[in-house]
Amino acid sequence: MFRGFYTVGSGMIAQQRRTEMLSNNIANANTPGYKAEQSTIRAFPNMLMSRLDSMRVPTEKGLNFKNLSEVGELSTGVYMQETLPLFAQGQLRETEQKTDIALLDGPMEVNEETGVAGTVFFTLEGENGGQYYTRNGNFAVNAEGYLTNPSGLYVLDDAGNRIELTSDDIRVTDSGAIFAGETEVATLGIAYSDAPDTLSKQDNGLFTTIDGNALPTGGTYSMQQGYLEDSNVDAARSMTDMLTAYRAFEANQKVLQAYDRSMEKAVNEVGRVN
Repeated sequence: MFRGFYTVGSGMIAQQRRTEMLSNNIANANTPGYKAEQSTIRAFPNMLMSRLDSMRVPTEKGLNFKNLSEVGELSTGVYMQETLPLFAQGQLRETEQKTDIALLDGPMEVNEETGVAGTVFFTLEGENGGQYYTRNGNFAVNAEGYLTNPSGLYVLDDAGNRIELTSDDIRVTDSGAIFAGETEVATLGIAYSDAPDTLSKQDNGLFTTIDGNALPTGGTYSMQQGYLEDSNVDAARSMTDMLTAYRAFEANQKVLQAYDRSMEKAVNEVGRVN
């Protein structure tokens, strides 16, 4: 009976965490460059239940010996193993802002083991000389004349240096070269990850490598000035998935209430001493 409480409880916790993940996706449906999170729910290892029988041997001494007979498997609950971002390309939205830049994926190699395609990112200056990576190209020129992202982090060029501009009147080519008038000022630094599912997701649409090492350059891509890559969240599907998670949570809750009523009867009625 108590094992049932743990099984139902684990199901409720898994659905609650899935609901929180879906709520975060819906809240960021309009965030440029946001990558929707996906969850993987797994079951705990099943238990093999056996029954202990006593068999009598037809001898003069009436010997008994124990015998195990299998009853079947019993599930011990589920848990949300992990959340992984979906790195599919989001739709482009025109903004007409010259410092807004959308990064478009070209044909990428697919990892044969995981089936995940490589992805490219803008590079940002992180703490202690590290780097952040993002798909949000909503850039601006700060008061010091440097190109920054919405969080104020410096955008880096292909040499890992900050990009200094005299104004936001710039032209960006498909390859990422930045021109002020007819003069090439810098080239946007683009990092490539052949296993983006191994990156660590941070706040504000940022990613970092787990070991802290910088990603290499590479990949096939193009850029479009005056556009932003929208979030790849499917709001309609996320709402449907949230309702499904809520119904699953509700079903587990009703089972928990049924267990509670059974335990109440066992204590107050079955165990009553007359």
